[in-house]
Amino acid sequence: MSSNLWSDSLGRFRIVAFLEGCSYLLLGFTMVLKYKYANPGPNVVVGYAHGFLFILYVILLFGVYRKYNWSLMKTFLAFVASLIPFGTFIAEYKLFRQDVDATENELQM
Repeated sequence: MSSNLWSDSLGRFRIVAFLEGCSYLLLGFTMVLKYKYANPGPNVVVGYAHGFLFILYVILLFGVYRKYNWSLMKTFLAFVASLIPFGTFIAEYKLFRQDVDATENELQM
């Protein structure tokens, strides 16, 4: 199943969306370490990873927008989801899954 995700732009986008969401939540945890316990080391590492994943998310979002002819509203909601904690997980369920189901139905026919 994971090899199928990497073979399509939507699958790659979904993987990066999941990783970006996880890094966002982890960044919140490392902020506590940084400010409450004066330990900025983990925050730096997670911050760089989150920044990289966010940029990759936006780049892949543009590619999915073009390939799957997403509306501007759907693309905007996917972008906003990356700014809200748990947003990419909700977007996976509400936005991205529709295209996955449509793609799977086309492959079965």
